[in-house]
Amino acid sequence: MLKFPARFEPDPAGGYVVTFRDIPEAITQADTLEEAREMARDALVTAMDFYFDEGRTVPAPTKARRTEEVVALPPSISTKVELLNRVVESNTRPVDLARRMGIKAQEVTRILDLHHTTKIDTLADAFAALGYELDLSVNQRPAAVA
Repeated sequence: MLKFPARFEPDPAGGYVVTFRDIPEAITQADTLEEAREMARDALVTAMDFYFDEGRTVPAPTKARRTEEVVALPPSISTKVELLNRVVESNTRPVDLARRMGIKAQEVTRILDLHHTTKIDTLADAFAALGYELDLSVNQRPAAVA
């Protein structure tokens, strides 16, 4: 999953403002820190729409600084972001990807739509058509500090 560093700053007018230095389009605010943490993920997901709509690569997340917290994109969104990046970097048009995958161009449009659910096997096929292998991993979370 893609995990982006976020800064949660107290707002002089009250509440908290959340910003992402890697994704400047993502910004939100809330009355409490707990609400800000909940809204941060939504702001990050919403910001991804700008990259998809404009057909530009999403910057890779940088390492979090001491003053930042990490916010993860959902796995389904992370996978589509990685696919978008490969499509843009390879200058592959959706029609060309459709031809390589043996599907209709409108199906690729749905694959590259953040708001359309896509089966993981279909995403793997899209990566394969671009010369990549989708590799999933499961990692144990670190134990919580008591």
